[in-house]
Parts: sequence; structure tokens; C-alpha cells
Amino acid sequence: MTLRSRMHEDLRIRNYAAGTERIYIAAVACFAKYFGKSPELLGPEEVREYQVHLVQEKGMSWTRLNQTVCALRFLYRTTLGKDWAIRHIPYAKRERKLPVVLSRREVSRLFEPIANLKHLSMLLLAYSGGLRVSEVARLRLPDIDSERMMIRVRQGKGRKDRDVPLSPMALVILRQYWLVDRPHDFLFPGGCSGRPITSSSIQKVLKRAVLLAGLKKKATMHTLRHSFATHHLEAGTDLRTLQILLGHSRLGTTSRYLHVSADKLRAAKTPLEFLGEATDFE
Repeated sequence: MTLRSRMHEDLRIRNYAAGTERIYIAAVACFAKYFGKSPELLGPEEVREYQVHLVQEKGMSWTRLNQTVCALRFLYRTTLGKDWAIRHIPYAKRERKLPVVLSRREVSRLFEPIANLKHLSMLLLAYSGGLRVSEVARLRLPDIDSERMMIRVRQGKGRKDRDVPLSPMALVILRQYWLVDRPHDFLFPGGCSGRPITSSSIQKVLKRAVLLAGLKKKATMHTLRHSFATHHLEAGTDLRTLQILLGHSRLGTTSRYLHVSADKLRAAKTPLEFLGEATDFE
């Protein structure tokens, strides 16, 4: 059995998502290609050299670099059973950047020029439910529960199911879309029979909508999810509820949206206001 096959099996035994499996295998393949050797013949020094190469020569982002770190840690610790893996493969320090968020008016402008009912339905569900692009792509007809007005998100990130509210406005557009396209299995089928639309195709739909709407912000499908979370906080939704809606494992992940809620920031007083409220002692 090849090392690639063994790693595939180890990932599947531990129920890693298919997307994560592809990323890990590809990262290890690039590592092996760089040295022209099997990773079994490489060690901590080669791992360090490769990390320096990725940062200094390729300018790889911290996200991609840490995906490579995770892949190599898994390979050496789990598949190869090396005890040096953890302490000799450090993670990159995460950049702390605020996400791009659309205002409510910008979201409305985004939807206005979309004439294609399938495209409009996908973006409406993504924003109104805070769905990841992969979650939108995998939706099936039974996942839309119009009786309970809920959307069942199956096997989202971390292999977890969750329910999110179904917007009445989105349901109206969905019904119009169904009457025209009549999808059978996947709510948004792709070009290949029996397969859902791809995440990249949905991203292209969003990119075109941004251009048509004349938005200046660099928006992606994840921008709709960021906007969903921020608008919920500005409307008074508590963090714990928002955590459940987003499908976050940790409350700390959800709390990042406290930093981008414009209403809450505007409500904070400046030090000058505190000076104005001060009174002198007599």
C-alpha cells in the first residue's frame, strides 16, 4: 500500500470531510515534490526548510500555510507515527483582519438586478440562512421544510447537522424557481446529471451580481455569511443563538462579529464625552 493510500484511509477512518482530505493530500504531495523524495525519508529539518520556502519565496498566506502544517502534522503523527511531529511543525501566527461586511442597503442592491430565479434563490438562501457556499450547493429538496419554516443543513463544517430559519421571502422565490426548473434531487443541480452545482459556479454568480449592482466592496459568498452574522448582532440576537445558527463549535469564533457590528461601535461613547459628563468637586 502506498503512503498516499494509507493517509487516505487514516483520514477516512477519522471521518474527515472530503474537502479537507483533498487539501491534506495535495499539501503532502507538494511537500514531497519539492524535495523529490517520499515524506518517509524526510524529517524535521526538511519540514522547516519547506515552511521557510512557502513563506519567503512563495508568499503563502497564513491560511494556506496552516493547512499545510495540519496536513504534515497528520501525516507524521498519525500515518507515520513520528513522535517529533507536534513540536517541530509550528503553526503560523494568524492575521487578525476584520471581514468584509455589506450594509443592509448593499445586500438589497445585490439582489435587485438578478433575473435568474435559480441564481437569486441561491444567494437569498446564503444570506438569509448564513450558509456557507458548500452548504448551499449540497441542499436537497427535502431540506426545505416549509411547514416548520426551517432549512436543514446536513453535514456542514465539522460533519454537523443544524437547522436555520427559512425566510418567507426566500420561500416565495424558491417556489417560483421550482415551478420553472423542476429540480428533482439536489435543489440546485449542476451541469452533470445527478450532481449538485459546484461552489465555484456559485461564487461566479455572486461575482457577476456584485458587478451588476455596482458594489465597490470585494464581496465573496462568505461575505454574505459575515453580513448575516453582523446584521443579526445589530438586530439584538445574542451570541449563543448566533453561534448555533452559524454552526460554530466555539463561541469565541462567533464573538469576532462583535468587532464589526457598526451599530454597537457607534453606540460606544468616546473619552471626550466622558470628560463632558465629569463634574468638579466642591
